[in-house]
Amino acid sequence: MRLELVKRAEHSALMAGLSPVVAVMLTMFAGGILFAAAGHDPLLALYKFFIEPLTDTWSLQELVVKATPLVLIACGLSVCYLSNTWNIGAEGQFVAGAILGSVLPVMVPGFQSWLTLPLMLLMGALGGALYALVPALLKTRFNTNEILSSLMLVYVAGLALDYLVRGPWRDPGGYNFPESRMFSAAATMPVLGDGRMSVSALVAVAVVVALAVLLSRTIKGFEIRVIGESPRAGSFAGFSARRMTVFAFALSGALAGLAGIMEVSGSIGQLLPTISPGYGFTAIIVAFLGRLNPLAILVAGLVLALSYLGGEAVQASMGMSDKIADVMQGMLLFFVLACDTLILYRIRLVRGPAASGEERRA
Repeated sequence: MRLELVKRAEHSALMAGLSPVVAVMLTMFAGGILFAAAGHDPLLALYKFFIEPLTDTWSLQELVVKATPLVLIACGLSVCYLSNTWNIGAEGQFVAGAILGSVLPVMVPGFQSWLTLPLMLLMGALGGALYALVPALLKTRFNTNEILSSLMLVYVAGLALDYLVRGPWRDPGGYNFPESRMFSAAATMPVLGDGRMSVSALVAVAVVVALAVLLSRTIKGFEIRVIGESPRAGSFAGFSARRMTVFAFALSGALAGLAGIMEVSGSIGQLLPTISPGYGFTAIIVAFLGRLNPLAILVAGLVLALSYLGGEAVQASMGMSDKIADVMQGMLLFFVLACDTLILYRIRLVRGPAASGEERRA
């Protein structure tokens, strides 16, 4: 006796739309069980995790600060996934963009003009795009697996950043701490409000709108969807899957790199050995929770940003591990994928042994 997944002839559009909401509710329910198992009041813990960060102006600004890189990276990843290209290395592209974009304030600190920040943003996007092109070109030229190559490059970028801030880019006046010099005012993102929120949030909203138009109103958006849903139909229409792979990786890397340089020139203000709590990986959840739709990704980014704030809140007030945010994000991804699977497939109980591969082919 065994369980089998059988593809449904039709699936509910309503359930497909409600799937992210159901996944969030299931995550909250499972989180309550987790808090109770750890010996805490589950209702109080859920309030501090999901509600309390939304009751203070400072927390709301922090929510936007953490959501901004998630939204930017997830928008780029959505283009990859819609075109059936699997970029898992956005974390490395985030770091690469931060490194190349920091060349001016670290190596040429005397260059301070109105051009400094735009050049930094341009170099950050370029750094992310060039880094993303490595797995893209390996795939199109040598047919390598882009999932593995992009993932391995994450660790290369992290080690390169660690080397720079502990070596040649270390602040000469920083008492030997592993950090670069602080960025000048000309190299810092303008702040909105009285917290850490900067104009980076407005850039993220502009990218969301531009990408929504690209995907829904242009031939390029049509090409992305056709190649993603049916590569053979795309080839008959004259679309090149190889060119699409390069385009999707370059765009995704550019947005991740832009998020990286805006993070270090905004809320951080310098390069550190670690500049990301895992934005590149969390953005994968954001992209799928947002159904690969830029406008929905904007909302999903705020939901995942809440998990970071909630994790810090229960850690400070209830003494829970700082890994609780990662656990909640993992559960959310699991429930999103589980809901999608049950929408597309139904579970069937089958008696008797499983058929061999040759029997199934026969």
